[in-house]
Amino acid sequence: MGRLVLEALGKRYGASTAVERVDLDVSQGEMVALLGPSGCGKTTTLRMVAGFVPPTAGRVLIGGEDVTRKPPHARDTGMVFQSYALFPHMDVASNVAFGLEMRRVGRAERDARVREALRLVRLDSLDERLPRQLSGGQQQRVALARALVVNPSVFLLDEPLSNLDAKLRGEVRMEIRALQRRLGLTTLIVTHDQEEALTMADRLVVMERGRVRQVGTAEDLYERPADPFVAGFVGRCNLVEGAPEGPGAFRAASGALLPCADAAPSAAGPSVLAIRPEHVAVSPAADGAARITAVTYLGAQTEYHVELDGTALLAVRPTPAAGDPLRRLAPGDPAALDWDRSVARLLPLADSTGKGPDA
Repeated sequence: MGRLVLEALGKRYGASTAVERVDLDVSQGEMVALLGPSGCGKTTTLRMVAGFVPPTAGRVLIGGEDVTRKPPHARDTGMVFQSYALFPHMDVASNVAFGLEMRRVGRAERDARVREALRLVRLDSLDERLPRQLSGGQQQRVALARALVVNPSVFLLDEPLSNLDAKLRGEVRMEIRALQRRLGLTTLIVTHDQEEALTMADRLVVMERGRVRQVGTAEDLYERPADPFVAGFVGRCNLVEGAPEGPGAFRAASGALLPCADAAPSAAGPSVLAIRPEHVAVSPAADGAARITAVTYLGAQTEYHVELDGTALLAVRPTPAAGDPLRRLAPGDPAALDWDRSVARLLPLADSTGKGPDA
């Protein structure tokens, strides 16, 4: 079974903490994404799972077995590296077969498994080509096949799409997800790309400065962020510092009074008002308290940058039809803003930002 469990996993380099503590249970067939900015500890965590980095605390269990001190080749994992790490002098079939050769798999079985792995990634007709004769997307598929051919209990992906252009990333992303589901692979993927994580993973682990900030589904993290860091990192979000002022009201540091949900006890003091741009309605108003500072047309959507009593806010709305008064809004125009107070979340301000060293 491919259940992956991380128990209080941590890594220190002298006085520097790369990963403070990670507790995570990845079920058989589940895909979990480690998401965060550069230096948050996500790659170090993945490499501890793979066996390339020894942890200074905690355990790694695969299928109930403690593999914390085992070398990478003895862990029953398959890993796709960010650089793909293909051997340039070997053809596609030889690259894919390499892991099986290291495991001393017999020639007949090895050839059969290589053919099946290449069939899965739709490269069975290119088995004699060298890596330099392949496109970026094809090289990425070879790396996938090489990891899959060993029939791993746990599939590890380290920024697997970062070397592809935007259009190809979208296509390959869906292919990886479909393949992972079809094979029922327990998968841990590292990415800094929010869209990649939101569309591929069953659950996300948001990390920052070596710590786990929140674990949950894409909906959990987007609709119910635990703190301002998660709210600002997962999707776009207006984050306004200030404090609650009476029921359903929030006084921004600039002095603006904004509607919000009633404050929870944890957000009763200095707080951050978090509201997604798509929840902000904007309309022309000659006597409006807000003023448009910029309008950006994005095809199906239009962004409105607005200032309200010294507080900058972003509204993202479906692009209005020709003739709609909203279509004529321009920088300098007065406007009115509104939103459902239930979607404006109050989050505690303390310990919400910061960056750590590369990890």
